[in-house]
Amino acid sequence: MLAKPLLEDILLAGLSTGGDFAEVFVEDRFSTILSMIGGKVDSGVSGRDYGIGVRILKGTNYVYAYTNDYSRDNLIKVAKEAAAAISPETISRNITLSFMKDEPLLINPIRIYPHEIVKQDKVSLMARAYHAAKEYDPVISQVMVRYFDEDQKVQIANSLGLYVEDQRVRTRTAITAIASKGPEKQSGTYAPGAHMGFEFYDNIKIEDYAQEAARIATTMIHAPYAPSGRIPVIIDNEFGGVIFHEACGHSLEATSVAKKTSVFADKLGEKIASSVVSAVDDGTIPNAWGSLNVDDEGHVSQRNLLIEAGVLKGYMVDLYNGRRMNVPATGNSRRQSYKFAPTSRMTNTFILPGSHTREEIIASTEYGLFARYMGGGSVNPATGEFNFAVNEGYMVRNGKLAEPVRGATLIGQGSDVLLKIDMVADNLACGQGMCGSISGSLPADVGQPTIRVSEMIVGGRKGDK
Repeated sequence: MLAKPLLEDILLAGLSTGGDFAEVFVEDRFSTILSMIGGKVDSGVSGRDYGIGVRILKGTNYVYAYTNDYSRDNLIKVAKEAAAAISPETISRNITLSFMKDEPLLINPIRIYPHEIVKQDKVSLMARAYHAAKEYDPVISQVMVRYFDEDQKVQIANSLGLYVEDQRVRTRTAITAIASKGPEKQSGTYAPGAHMGFEFYDNIKIEDYAQEAARIATTMIHAPYAPSGRIPVIIDNEFGGVIFHEACGHSLEATSVAKKTSVFADKLGEKIASSVVSAVDDGTIPNAWGSLNVDDEGHVSQRNLLIEAGVLKGYMVDLYNGRRMNVPATGNSRRQSYKFAPTSRMTNTFILPGSHTREEIIASTEYGLFARYMGGGSVNPATGEFNFAVNEGYMVRNGKLAEPVRGATLIGQGSDVLLKIDMVADNLACGQGMCGSISGSLPADVGQPTIRVSEMIVGGRKGDK
């Protein structure tokens, strides 16, 4: 971390050409990634990444520069070059900077730091997951386990007098099981994680997640292909929330709203969803995968109401885009590392519980698709148009779950889906994922209770019923 006198000199150099805001972001990150295939460690990488980012704003223009050379001369040089890109002429100004250290509320306590655990114990954890998945059923032909942990220390200072330090520790294990039947293969994946240290594995039983990954693969290898058409779709809780995250959440980030490229721009106070839909982004949930003590601009993390009873109530806003929109930041400024300028991003984003049960939703559906686990997909943030794979699906017939089906794809537009959600259950749960955008790849929780969309386009095989 940098001494306060050096931080002050960097900020003053950044303001030397007339910029009205300067910021220094310092990062020191240790991470470990282990991969196991076929019960043997395939690769293992541990490393440290240290660097400094300098951002200069003038009105609604900004310049961002970064370096991993932390010598005083270089840092002053980088700040002056960034300042010159904002305005070429150095001006004389009387500036006073006062750093009052802010001690953020620690909502993500860490008990066992990952570096305190020897690699053999991490490998043993992976082996337990491997054997639990591999021995689930004879059709499981391969199992891959990926272990990850990181310990990130950050220091943030800006010309408004903000000075804050934070430490983020995250741990995650991903298990993928592959089932084979002749030339056909199907996979199932589960990847639990948290903003916690190694004590995370005292709170869960890794074998349960491994067996669930194997169960998905085993079920789908024996399933026929899904039919296609416009039908009601029930999307289960937990990672089912990826549809809201991708198709709607990104369009509520100021990154796109400020540029008017979002379908939800200038719609505060308007009805954008069914009245049974309320949603929040909440970075304050203790030890949740996407939670933060402070964001990457040093703002305290918040719980932000996005949609209330179908009405748009708020956006997720960072400092820069907040300037463009003339609204305050909401604690949503995030970046993958010092190599990225921050922007507005989701933390833990989910639809709030409703008044029904999952069983009631299924029982009231005469015919449709039940999407138990969602997979990957693609989204156009400007329009909200998306397509998502269903990793595990079932047909619903006469109000009951019927045969499993594979190969289903959900196709639609986020704004249309929000309006067609007609039932929301009371079983809120969240799943862990990595979210990509212009400031890099970041940990984020997605979630929802079980919901029903009255009609969606399901891609499958024509003629199947």
